[in-house]
Amino acid sequence: MSKEQRINFSSKLAVVAAAAGSAVGLGNIWRFPYELGQYGGAAFLIIYVLFVVLLGMPIMLSEFIIGRMGQSDTVGSFRKLAPGGKWWIIGIMGVITSFLILGFYSVVAGWTMEYIYQAIANQFVSKDTATLTQVFVDFSTDTFRPIIWLIVFIIISAGIIMLGVKDGIEKSTKFLMPLLVIIIIALGIRAVTLPGGSEGLRFLFQPDFSKITSGVVLSAMGQAFFSLSLGMGCMITYGSYISKKNHLSHTVVEVTMMDTLIAVLAAVAIFPAVFSLGINPGFGPELVFITLPNVFAQMPGGYIWSILFFILLCVAALTSVISLMEVIVAYLVEEIKLKRMTATILVTIIILILGVLASLSIGVWKEVKIFNMGFFDLFDSITSKIFMPLGGLLISVFTGWVLSKKSIREELSTHGKFPTRYYNAFIFLVRYITPICISLVLLNQLGLGKWLGLS
Repeated sequence: MSKEQRINFSSKLAVVAAAAGSAVGLGNIWRFPYELGQYGGAAFLIIYVLFVVLLGMPIMLSEFIIGRMGQSDTVGSFRKLAPGGKWWIIGIMGVITSFLILGFYSVVAGWTMEYIYQAIANQFVSKDTATLTQVFVDFSTDTFRPIIWLIVFIIISAGIIMLGVKDGIEKSTKFLMPLLVIIIIALGIRAVTLPGGSEGLRFLFQPDFSKITSGVVLSAMGQAFFSLSLGMGCMITYGSYISKKNHLSHTVVEVTMMDTLIAVLAAVAIFPAVFSLGINPGFGPELVFITLPNVFAQMPGGYIWSILFFILLCVAALTSVISLMEVIVAYLVEEIKLKRMTATILVTIIILILGVLASLSIGVWKEVKIFNMGFFDLFDSITSKIFMPLGGLLISVFTGWVLSKKSIREELSTHGKFPTRYYNAFIFLVRYITPICISLVLLNQLGLGKWLGLS
């Protein structure tokens, strides 16, 4: 596909919806709230927002620059911008990362569909935490039910991808993102009106800086990076679909604000309800699938709110999954020269194979270990601890030290059309601050934080 023929998102709204849809996922609505709960609430939130600015925004802008300048998939963009070099390997890492993330993420996405069904069937009523825990364990370790939902979810995602950039990704995210925002606002309003809900808001917005440790800082830094879907090729691929009419820096600000707002709204929807019913806010990942069904069962009108919440989770997962699939499909279409339908079918089959391996590793194949990990944990560990931070680090280095300053300024300004007063600050961040921050995240993820005195 030549530069002249390349399809672009039709409007700024479409760009923001698609990019925000990629960034907003289970990490915002599942991981972010329980990290807030575990690391002290408001103090963690303040540090998180700081790193979104210092780390997340520069990397997202770098990925958009690479994609729009390269006008190709994540591999092709690096080939065009650094011909003869080996920087295209970053793009290959992005494709592999997307595959592996989809291998375990799609399993959890399938769980959200099961819980929509359970919510509609009113199966949370009269069940205590122990019973709900057993329900979750029985379902997640079952051989067939999680795989059935995995297949349904991936087929829906593949259908959207098969329709293409405008008719598939753009139209779906322009519908799904407003739906997500409406549901999360409705949930938040209901939560804060519960008796005792103000304690949850105080926990979220009244910082206790005595709880801040180096480990909390590193966790906030890592969450800021992972929450924005950086280092996996999504933003490079979507960046290649952004028209020259769009102001890249404004788009980055709007996407990061949307992503952060939804993460905070998710916490507002969860913690007032948790505090109202006297539940420990420090619960880990089980907060969504065990604790919250218990909360909904005790809430007035909980039947409706539980359905809305799990639809919210499913929508958030869907917008992220289609962006990850597009990274791979775009690569196969533009580098391997497959037709979009053929590429999508191939990608779907491979994802289903990886997903089945990940799902079974929680149940009947839990004794099958690679590096002492099951497939689910292995895919998660490789991507979150190595590929994503390493990819982000290399993208920062590439933007700061390989691309010419002149070409970056021209891309940001669209040849003088937009002001670039932030340019020097951006270059300083991607050259020095961002690489240091990501290196610390990478070392911490590899378990070297304590050894180096970082956590």
